[in-house]
Amino acid sequence: MRVLLTLLCALLALPVLGVLGAWLALDDAAWRTLAHQFDTVLPGYAAQSLVLAVCVGVGVGVLGAATAAAVTLFEFPGRRVFEWALLLPLAMPAYVLAYAYTDFLQFSGPLQTALRELTGARGALWPDVRSLPGAVVLFVLCLYPYVYLLTRTALGERGVQMMEAARLLGAGLRRRVLEVALPLARPAIAAGVALALMETLADYGVGAYFGLTTFSTGIYKAWLVMNDRIAAAQLASMLLVLVGLLLWAERRAQGRLRFATARPGAAQASEARPVALRGRGVAAAWALCGLPVLLGFVLPVGVLVRMLWLEAVHAEFGLPLARFAQWATVSFQLAAVAAVAATSLALALGFVLRTQGAGGGVGGRALGVGARVVALGYAVPGAVIAVGILLPVGWVQARWPQAQLPTLVTGTLVGLVYAYLVRFSAVALQSVEAGYARVPRSIDDTARMLGASRWRLLAELHAPLLRRSALAAALLVFVDVMKELPATLVLRPFGADTLAVVAYNFARDERLGEAALPSLAIVAVGLLPVVLLSRAMRQR
Repeated sequence: MRVLLTLLCALLALPVLGVLGAWLALDDAAWRTLAHQFDTVLPGYAAQSLVLAVCVGVGVGVLGAATAAAVTLFEFPGRRVFEWALLLPLAMPAYVLAYAYTDFLQFSGPLQTALRELTGARGALWPDVRSLPGAVVLFVLCLYPYVYLLTRTALGERGVQMMEAARLLGAGLRRRVLEVALPLARPAIAAGVALALMETLADYGVGAYFGLTTFSTGIYKAWLVMNDRIAAAQLASMLLVLVGLLLWAERRAQGRLRFATARPGAAQASEARPVALRGRGVAAAWALCGLPVLLGFVLPVGVLVRMLWLEAVHAEFGLPLARFAQWATVSFQLAAVAAVAATSLALALGFVLRTQGAGGGVGGRALGVGARVVALGYAVPGAVIAVGILLPVGWVQARWPQAQLPTLVTGTLVGLVYAYLVRFSAVALQSVEAGYARVPRSIDDTARMLGASRWRLLAELHAPLLRRSALAAALLVFVDVMKELPATLVLRPFGADTLAVVAYNFARDERLGEAALPSLAIVAVGLLPVVLLSRAMRQR
């Protein structure tokens, strides 16, 4: 069992090794390609990716920390509603948000049209939303919940109690918030910003639709337009290094979160309460918490519904419901298979690590390394995974032309499921490990003393106790697969378009009305984990 799991973990690490291994096969032509990239496109990719990352990092840090502080440290009417409503933008993929706002804010959109009729103005009333500043705003609106979640958790531990202690020492409200509460959440803010930046750098849908020149769009251009696999591998490895640095920063920040935890029973024993707001304070809190929800979820959903209604009423053939059913079926099948496979792997890996450990010889250490490799998969962008899969496939095809591996990977759904497992097994493993953390090891010892075998321990004890964690893991993987665009766009076989790919293709062809139906379906599915997450936070 341990050997099999180690081999599976090694298989999931193959795409990353394939990208990094491309540097070992550099010849004179590859070096000339690299030098040409340094002289032409690479400075632009690096500059725009850096500007995008810095602006998004500042935006999500400020907005996420501010909203978390508002609902945690202060009391005002509607606070309970905003606690879960601020999570809603998590259900909105960035590329769907881009489609909605492009239709709403473009020259021929409803807002500019209404304002020109009202004021008599001519021409465009503001710059095109499809730009770098527009992308920054959209990423901030859909990614700030990462910072909000972690910061709210950190402040909820001791923020109110420390604020009360500072008040008794004579500190003013502004000083209590800026110098006492928020420094407690600094590691949480840093971890949330790192997660948001990993999503930003991995994005392809917004970058391609807005015409940005980032590393992610450059990888696809090198592979699909220039047909240069070496250039794509070089760009993918550079992006992988950037994401690795962010992952290191996120893990370091997460490791420091323990300094903000409360002593057991401290929160219950304290009489500290959130600061009650009145008058202008309530209005400011409502504006701070309401605008992200309005702009990040309510307004885009309204725009998509309007686009869908106009398409249904004015389209020559009505809504493509038959084709939509086909796209939805493919999406649900892929998501279900990937969810079951990733959750099964996570359960097996978690059980073996719990019962046998990661030590004890070469096999144990190899499994421990393999588990860490699986845990890093979510940080690997879909573009890197796609290139990392196709490079070994191309090498096999060149060495053994009669092999059927390329047909299996790119001509069937096997390649897609493999890519999903590489990227999203980490999500399932994290959920299963969290479930195991709540199961005392004394239960295992008791069962062993009563003569239970390892398989009986798994089937009759661990499985019932981990049912909720396994269901949560499967749901999270299912939703992530439904939203995944970059890897699906490259690896999908002919005739196996998903909702994400169809929405992107329609939007790319400026058929935004037809893109509304699959986009709304993706958002509806994305609401499921948001609802479960909000319920879990209320129960906590």
